[in-house]
Amino acid sequence: MSDEPTDAAVERFLDRAAAAFDDYDQGYADADATLAMLRTHIDELSAGVEETDETDGPE
Repeated sequence: MSDEPTDAAVERFLDRAAAAFDDYDQGYADADATLAMLRTHIDELSAGVEETDETDGPE
């Protein structure tokens, strides 16, 4: 079993989360928008990890 798809999903999440925080820090987004964006990225990460688990099957 390879963790490469999960690793890619985590990497993508971290990049997007960092970008959301940068937008907030620079004043481009307010706290509510930043939290909504993070929630979206968390949901995407969760779906990506679940999809990877389903395709890997039982060990």
